[in-house]
Amino acid sequence: MIASPLEKVRSYVQRYDSSIEPILFEQPLPTSEVAAQALGVEIGQIAKSILFRVDEQFALFVAAGDVRVHPKQVKAAFGQGKPKMATPEEVEKMTGFRVGAVCPFALQEEVPVYVDRSLKRFPMVYTAAGIAESLLPVSYEALLEMTGAKEIDAASAEGSAS
Repeated sequence: MIASPLEKVRSYVQRYDSSIEPILFEQPLPTSEVAAQALGVEIGQIAKSILFRVDEQFALFVAAGDVRVHPKQVKAAFGQGKPKMATPEEVEKMTGFRVGAVCPFALQEEVPVYVDRSLKRFPMVYTAAGIAESLLPVSYEALLEMTGAKEIDAASAEGSAS
């Protein structure tokens, strides 16, 4: 039996911290703004996950909902080529999640994950939890641990991957 995307995320998170549970909503939360409003938090606390690709290489970038991932940072992470946002079909194939519900861990395929330091300013951030009606509360440190991500300054052209 194939687990639902939400169950896949829940199961993955339990290996790290059994106290973390997805928050479920009646309606989909299609944007950072809508998600922040539903939770009553700042837009920046919503961690958006965006999949980019160069040729057949993919990488997932996670940033605060109130920042724009800078193209130079995406290009620097790939090292070569011209990055493009992945298509909705590619997102689902690589992550196992639909656009708008992409959790930055428990991914279908192994892809490098980059977490932007813009999220570090909040004690708690909220990622998608596999379905459009869910959010997962995690600390910045837990997000880094669960994703195995590299920290970057995605919002700045001068920042570097570490």
